[in-house]
Amino acid sequence: MDKAFEILNTEVVYQGFFRLEKYRLKHVLFAGGWSGELDRELFRRGNCVAVLLYDPDRDAVVLIEQFRVGAILRPEPAWLLEIVAGAIEEGETPEEVAYRESREEAGCDIKDMILIKEFYTTPGGSSEWISLFCGRVDSREIEGIHGLDHEQEDILVRTVSFDEAYALMDQGEINSGIPIIAIQWLALNRQKLRKQWLGG
Repeated sequence: MDKAFEILNTEVVYQGFFRLEKYRLKHVLFAGGWSGELDRELFRRGNCVAVLLYDPDRDAVVLIEQFRVGAILRPEPAWLLEIVAGAIEEGETPEEVAYRESREEAGCDIKDMILIKEFYTTPGGSSEWISLFCGRVDSREIEGIHGLDHEQEDILVRTVSFDEAYALMDQGEINSGIPIIAIQWLALNRQKLRKQWLGG
């Protein structure tokens, strides 16, 4: 099957903090031939980075908590437990963003870092592509309130044991997809990672 598509028309329907575009397109079908013309809105978001900050010496994870407008329609509080993340700006590499965002959002420096996985977050309507890393940190003094004033960030940082982080995820206290993926990855790879970073 030749997985082809054709964009027939594009228009920008909103340009603000984010960008929304409307596409008219068609694509080939699994059974052969072409689909009818489809109208689809696309939430245009640049490529992003997330980094799970992990201290192998203390077996501890750094979590951040902040207000999220995407969570205001549900009865639960709109402050979510997450991991450090941010958008890639022009001229930056994903690795540079991981280091920058860790300083901005958690006030810490990464000592070592590995790529966990790259993936789409919600490809049904958003172009967002995430590079997810695990960064080694010394968590002993990572705490407090961080974020950039000019971006109106208000980020509470805390360090918890891996077991507590996993329990928070398991109990539904962590309910955002990216930190869930990161913590589950750490659960599967924690012993190997500690051996790698601690040297035996």
